[in-house]
Amino acid sequence: MDTVFLPELVLLLGALVIFAVTLGESRTRQARTAALVVALAGIAACLLCLGREAVLFDGAYRVDLFSQVLKLVFACGFALILLLSGELPDIRQDVKPEYYFFLTVSVSGLTMLVSCIDLITLIIALEVSAFPLYLMVPMRREGEGRRSQMESAIKYMMFGIAANGLMFVGMSYLFGLTGTTSLPKILPLLSPVVNSPLAIAGLGLMFCGLFYKLAVFPFHFWTPDVYQGASNETAALVASLPKIGGVAVLVRLISLAQPDHHAVALLLAILATASMCYGNLIALVQKDFKRLLGFSGIAHAGYAVVGLVAMNEAGYTAAVYYIVGYLLMVLACFVVICRVSRDGQNVAIEELAGLHRRSPLLALTLAVGVFALAGIPPFVGFMGKLTLLTAALGKGYLALVIIAVVNAAIAVYYYLCVIREAWFRDPGDLPSITLSWPTRAVCALLIAGILALGVVPGRVVGTISTSIARAGLVSPAVPAAKMASGGGAVIDISRLAPATE
Repeated sequence: MDTVFLPELVLLLGALVIFAVTLGESRTRQARTAALVVALAGIAACLLCLGREAVLFDGAYRVDLFSQVLKLVFACGFALILLLSGELPDIRQDVKPEYYFFLTVSVSGLTMLVSCIDLITLIIALEVSAFPLYLMVPMRREGEGRRSQMESAIKYMMFGIAANGLMFVGMSYLFGLTGTTSLPKILPLLSPVVNSPLAIAGLGLMFCGLFYKLAVFPFHFWTPDVYQGASNETAALVASLPKIGGVAVLVRLISLAQPDHHAVALLLAILATASMCYGNLIALVQKDFKRLLGFSGIAHAGYAVVGLVAMNEAGYTAAVYYIVGYLLMVLACFVVICRVSRDGQNVAIEELAGLHRRSPLLALTLAVGVFALAGIPPFVGFMGKLTLLTAALGKGYLALVIIAVVNAAIAVYYYLCVIREAWFRDPGDLPSITLSWPTRAVCALLIAGILALGVVPGRVVGTISTSIARAGLVSPAVPAAKMASGGGAVIDISRLAPATE
């Protein structure tokens, strides 16, 4: 009980230390060093607390295996983003120390978000994680004739405020129906009226703020503009860690509905279809690599929602597993962007030409990341899509599965266009790229992680499945870790995971 809150304390105290560093002048190097120390200390704290459970703050905050696993993912992602950021070439020199401070605060908010089991603490954690990002986007250095970062920041903030407003309205509906803000207490009180129009409207509106974090249609419009307008390092953060937080909280909220709640399942299926189709079709014509990843991110948010449609342990496990894998896949692409970029500028796909000669390690990292995003075995993207589609098929959503497969096939085309530039084009007069040891380490870690999660996913899938079951997010009637197709072959996730009692 005395150490369960240690990861949060490490990040919050670290943020205070970095804030003190920012009070001086020319403290960029000290702020970056402090942030790296905080990230490594956060990883150590998460490992130390793994498996401990407690309920804190009068029942508003629960530390369980589900939240602890995701906190470890956040801490590792925090460290990877710091390592790939380098010297922040496209962030204004006078605000670089503050950049590291806001980055640490945002990660601390996400870390708290996954343990919140009360609507009030949930709102606070969402805002703590979101507001620093609103400030980090406009920190990009202004180029000649370029002020797109300001437009991106305004869009990001306005869409965030609108989505949160809708979410607050939905929360007020659920509070009016149940008289409580505690999620564990809402579940039994909501069950008798869960099929009423007010309950359906409340649940649907409450999802809005999380759909915004995931960039699910129709809360996706900010995504390509923010990716393009923000610095490469900020875009890497926006594209990765907040999505994990969004999926984690969606799992907690969707569990408030009954496993066979057709209205909520239909809403999720429609949003997943719209996100996949819109994201993949628009990505086909993109020339800027970050915009392509932006539209691709919308499609991948749709894939994650496919797992949530199942509304059972198999679907929740698949969604969390997929979004953790997506963290590694998208960071593999962004580390290439950060190193290929000239002085922090955006990277057009054609600027990747001849990357296999200019930097073989970057070319390999890009190939692994892109093939994983495309869902090609043996990478994590393939296994992630397989678990998602099997979960949806097990609940009878055959049409949704077919749509997802068609979209995955469409996505292969624009991913192969990236590979063609990097591996089959002549570099021309483009310079070779020298990599520092932190960049080499990040590339090696990302490649190893993407391969490991794809080839031997059993322990990760088993841990996620166990954590979801222990958190009480599924009905006891739902078979643990099983995905069965409604008339076809049966695929059992337990074969991927070690046996648990």
